[in-house]
Amino acid sequence: QVQLVESGGGLVQAGGSLRVSCAASGRTFSSYHMGWFRQAPGKEREFVGTITWIGGTTWYADSVKGRFTISRDNAKNTVYLQMNSLKPEDTAVYYCAATKKLWGTTSNDYDYWGQGTQVTVSS
Repeated sequence: QVQLVESGGGLVQAGGSLRVSCAASGRTFSSYHMGWFRQAPGKEREFVGTITWIGGTTWYADSVKGRFTISRDNAKNTVYLQMNSLKPEDTAVYYCAATKKLWGTTSNDYDYWGQGTQVTVSS
């Protein structure tokens, strides 16, 4: 069982940066691949990126590639989403999720979810 809690969301101006964190409980955190998703009002949940549990290899959606970076610290049971060059269209609730599936890119690929953290980018 893995429990996830996101933090670090907030309001930022366009062009700015923000880092959100996801703290996990459970001794098996390091064996899960982690993903980030986001959901804007009136839209479906969207894949942002994923990171493997060993090696920390990442994969990103085209919409964030080059601007967002996912990292993890297995010793701290935490995964991070660093967001740079933010745009108003990045405004959404951001969720972290855990999976045993490598390169999961859909919500159905993930077994455990956090409650989400709001990120708002003003123009």
